[in-house]
Order: sequence, then structure tokens, then C-alpha cells
Amino acid sequence: MKRVYSSHNLAAVHHFRNLLQVEGIRAVVKNEFLASAMGELPPAECQPEVWVLHDFDASKAEEILRRESRSGPDWACRCGESSEAQFTHCWSCGAARS
Repeated sequence: MKRVYSSHNLAAVHHFRNLLQVEGIRAVVKNEFLASAMGELPPAECQPEVWVLHDFDASKAEEILRRESRSGPDWACRCGESSEAQFTHCWSCGAARS
């Protein structure tokens, strides 16, 4: 088994695990319920994690994570600022992506 992802955002952890399962990669979520131990354990120890069951799937899983973290090419706002694909509004002027 190998850890391929961790986050304090439990929904993101489960989403990533689901993406892996759709791709045929067997994965599990660990540390899902350790948030109740916050204060007793270091914060990094309490993060939910996605682990692939087979080490040989780890590189494919990490590739899927990189692919899914972006949703297309960067875009330019009418004010001239550039934003990455995952953003729906301009950080500078607040205009919605067209």
C-alpha cells in the first residue's frame, strides 16, 4: 500500500478516492475519523489520506490527481488579468469567466 493524497478536506479525499475507483485503481481512505484527536496529535497526523492498495498503481493515481486538479486551460479576463482554469471569477476585478 502507498499513500498518494492527503488533505484536511474530507470531501476532497473521498472525491479523489472515487476518481481512482472509476479508473480501476483500488484505494482506501485512512485517518478519516482522527479529527477528534486534534490537539492530542500533530495536525499532519490527523489528515485523511488516500492509499492505493497496490504500489504499482501509485504513479497512475498521482497522474490522475494532477489531471483532475485542473479543469482546462488558463483564461484571460476582459481586464487583462490571467486566471487558472479552476477559477470562475477574476481575482482582480471580480468579473465572471465568460
